[in-house]
Amino acid sequence: MKSPRRTALIVVIVLLIVGVFGGYFANHQLAKQRHHQRIVATTYAVVQIADKLKLPLVGVPNTANKMPARYKNVTKIGSPMNPSAEKIASVKPTAVYSVTTLKDQFGKSFKQQHIKPYFLNLQSVSDLQHVVTTMGNQYDRKSEARAANQEINQAISKAKQRANHRQKPRVLVLMGLPGAGYMIATNHSYVGNLVELAGGKNVFTSKNQEYIQPSDEAIQKAQPQVILRLEHAMPAMVTEQFNSDFKTQSFWRQTPAVQSKRVYDLREPDFDATANMHAAKALGEVSQWLYPGSQ
Repeated sequence: MKSPRRTALIVVIVLLIVGVFGGYFANHQLAKQRHHQRIVATTYAVVQIADKLKLPLVGVPNTANKMPARYKNVTKIGSPMNPSAEKIASVKPTAVYSVTTLKDQFGKSFKQQHIKPYFLNLQSVSDLQHVVTTMGNQYDRKSEARAANQEINQAISKAKQRANHRQKPRVLVLMGLPGAGYMIATNHSYVGNLVELAGGKNVFTSKNQEYIQPSDEAIQKAQPQVILRLEHAMPAMVTEQFNSDFKTQSFWRQTPAVQSKRVYDLREPDFDATANMHAAKALGEVSQWLYPGSQ
């Protein structure tokens, strides 16, 4: 008859063996699941995040921007503003990513194809970093996520050092609209967030709105010392619109920014309406425009 102590030892050994094999099986299944992820990115900002994290994609948006080499031959699924539910469904995705600002673009056709996109919040640099961390954890790309966020953190620290103990310049941020003039970007916009991180004072703030209607009188009264013009869509047309407006509207010539030639055009891919993986470079540029000549 076996002693209770020996029986207990055998039970412990069996449990350890079961635990080891159970853990191995679970890790194997998780690795298998990650290997078979079929991810679709419907915006260029999401493509950039995926590229930084070295994630495979089975669908990418049509874009004028340069596509990363790893996605050169990946299926195009339409423009970010009007992605094709049929093309997305054809690549049999396990996850489809867009951004919160385009949520209204995904209508009945996606429900009919049984596609439920995930909408990433990229309204600020901190939101971008949160998304990078979350996706890094989800897809086992933690080291890549840490490296990407560290690059942004270094840019933030450098911008703070440049602005330290200096008077904040008054900044006006405009977003050009092809054929329809422009909107004013508030502190809740992505570029507005870059201005804040760079140590500038956005002359137009809001409690919850990203963009507000322009007012010539309000702009003139704000006396901006720096003007940033975001040329998000159709940049050639928007730049021409801006230049024409700044020449024909006399109030622009009366602003300190125009008088001191501190008007800067923001173009893709470094700048966009939502945060992207060029955030570190974009912040560095805004920082230098706000505080020229400083290290």
